Amino acid sequence: MTYRRPAVPVIALSLALAAGLAGGATAAPAPTGATPPTTAAAPDIEVDRVLGHLTELESIAAAHGGNRAHGQPGYAASLDYIEGLLEEAGYETSRHAFTNAGITSWNLIATWPHAATDEVLMAGAHLDSVRSGAGVNDNGSGSAAVLEVALAVAGADLRPQKELRFGWWGAEELGMVGSRAYVASLGATERARFGEYLNFDMIGSPNAGYFVYDDDAAIAALFTDWFAARGIPTEPATAARNSSDHVPFRSAGIPVGGLFTGAGNTMTAAQAAQWNGTAGVAFDPCYHRACDTLDNIDQTALDLNTDALAHVLWELGS
Repeated sequence: MTYRRPAVPVIALSLALAAGLAGGATAAPAPTGATPPTTAAAPDIEVDRVLGHLTELESIAAAHGGNRAHGQPGYAASLDYIEGLLEEAGYETSRHAFTNAGITSWNLIATWPHAATDEVLMAGAHLDSVRSGAGVNDNGSGSAAVLEVALAVAGADLRPQKELRFGWWGAEELGMVGSRAYVASLGATERARFGEYLNFDMIGSPNAGYFVYDDDAAIAALFTDWFAARGIPTEPATAARNSSDHVPFRSAGIPVGGLFTGAGNTMTAAQAAQWNGTAGVAFDPCYHRACDTLDNIDQTALDLNTDALAHVLWELGS
């Protein structure tokens, strides 16, 4: 598919989030001393903003050897880009260091500093690509969606019940190294604070399926009900069950959920019929290949999955 770069720079779009509330309405400033509402419907996340982040990630890869892999300058530059936007939006950010194959790298953790309780709701995605390309779907798509939803939290000046925490993981492509290191670094008291972890790894596949993690029935129902209300059938994300960054959280006893649009496996005829896809073709024919660029993104799938992410985060966090 052909992608048209937005006329407004992506950073300007992200900083304009205060005007991006549900229904496109502009929020009136709260009176001095007023407490923002703790609950509200999740905003409709504009897909152009998510695509803008993907444009930046692809450009970062192009300027740094063609990829954003562990230990490579493109990964470090990707972290800088995301961290800068989050800090401007009012997040408390930190870098969690880990080492793999003698190379030190970092996970990026961002915490929204407004919560009524100390229970943690976390959403995350791996930021690294493979060395063969820019990794726009795998996993720029998840990283960009989580980023834009985090910025929407700031734009809405949300005051949730739970502490909203966001993570961008390194070295997932080498075996979930970054997320494993992060979970291992949590003491028992800190782990006990986690109510849920939500994972988003490949959510814009060009021959998209709509797969929901089924590890936790209550979390899965929030996603499946959201899609069902829009007439979109879903299936359990069995192909992703043990192969992404939710696994360390699940192993630590933390309830997990998430979304997935398919990787290198082939779409069946039944799946093609229900999702208007192409049978006999991989969900992502560019999986782990150099052709995983902006042209490899299904904008409809990316839009739907990002909105579902926002909806579930708002529901669980309130």
